[in-house]
Amino acid sequence: MNGKIVILGYGPVGRAATEILARRGADLRVAQRSAPKILPAGVKFVACDILDADSVRAACEGAAQVVLAIGFAYDGAVWRKSWPRAVDNTLEACAANGARLVFFDNLYMYGPQNAPMTEATPLADYGVKPAVRAAITRVWMAASQAGRVKVAAVRAPDFYGPGVGLTVLGDSAFGALAKGKTALYVGSADLPHDFAYVPDCGRAVVSLLDAPDDAFGRAWHVPCAPTRTAREILTLAAVALGRPLRLQALPLWALRPLSLFVPDLRGVVEMRFNWDRPYYVDASDFRARFWSDPTPFEIGVPATAKSFMET
Repeated sequence: MNGKIVILGYGPVGRAATEILARRGADLRVAQRSAPKILPAGVKFVACDILDADSVRAACEGAAQVVLAIGFAYDGAVWRKSWPRAVDNTLEACAANGARLVFFDNLYMYGPQNAPMTEATPLADYGVKPAVRAAITRVWMAASQAGRVKVAAVRAPDFYGPGVGLTVLGDSAFGALAKGKTALYVGSADLPHDFAYVPDCGRAVVSLLDAPDDAFGRAWHVPCAPTRTAREILTLAAVALGRPLRLQALPLWALRPLSLFVPDLRGVVEMRFNWDRPYYVDASDFRARFWSDPTPFEIGVPATAKSFMET
């Protein structure tokens, strides 16, 4: 890996990738609106508004590779307005600098599925947020196919990890257990569901940064530990914390009426298909090309649960 790397967004995955790269001594810059409280030694920061094209181009100046690892408020109207602009601005900045782009993405663009999802699963124009993800996928794929920017997407399902609060296994689940409270989970806690470990997501991003150009022009799925149910995962957390498991599953039928009083649930209603059926992710392409040893739940879950004791 040669040349400057710019990480756009210092959320859980941007931070995980940054930590790996910093340990290597990479020429590294983190860019987002506000400076993180702490950055690894040697990592530079530049203020950047992802919705401002000039700001993104300035942040990416001189970059050989760019990682897009941002997030927006979990609101369909925000996604419709912000995601296309963010992707356009990033592609323009990469094109201007001749930089490759690694885009950390999710799996929403597949819509409701009953079979394991692969990178060849068709895009689905379903609902608002899945349709937005499908639309921006078509944009970066077109840019890649036209030879304008070399792009690779790294896609992951719901993730978890130390200190990661804004996920279905975050503050309301691991965080609650760490405080001696009842864990809350959306939907049935007894359906098999794939979850990715955030340090593995960062490792997957770095794997693409390390890869030759022939790994670009497509999406890759992050490998997950063998599928478990949320109840099994949270049982591991309770054992690690030395506490009995107290778990309340929020019925999916309750999402819509509750969303009238709990604004944070409004964005979840259309995504209920993520939790109303078994949820499997096929990462066999990535496993064959890169690595096939994702962090076992027996390691990731205790580390995550105990991290919430420290917050």
